[in-house]
Amino acid sequence: MKSNYESIFIIKPTLSDEETEKVIQKMRDIITSGGGEVVNVENWGKKKLAYEIKKHKKGHYVLLHLKGEGPILKELERNYRLNDSIIKFLTVKLKGDFAPPSQKTPAQAGTAPQAAPVEEAKPAKQAPPAGAEKEEETPSS
Repeated sequence: MKSNYESIFIIKPTLSDEETEKVIQKMRDIITSGGGEVVNVENWGKKKLAYEIKKHKKGHYVLLHLKGEGPILKELERNYRLNDSIIKFLTVKLKGDFAPPSQKTPAQAGTAPQAAPVEEAKPAKQAPPAGAEKEEETPSS
């Protein structure tokens, strides 16, 4: 049974647009030749990295949504490591079916999960000081 995966990789920003497209197409071909299915490709373009990676301060981000099995992922990640144009990657297995962000309905896209309201904590009753005597209440008539 094929599982759902999300794989993001960062390509060197020094590559031309044609070279970048060739790298993306090569990764797609690896998935499809292994019997997997590329569901969605999101090319996020060049963005500033959170920290310097291999002396690069920017990178070209690409997100892949795919369906496949373990051997396909091993081959894909092996190629990520061998390709000098790819400076970083991460692949995660998704639970159940996934809906890529671009396929969310407008109602889903604008709402974040809401947390249950939290009751305000009431101050605890304090015990009387150790030396204080307890006052007795007298019923009023």
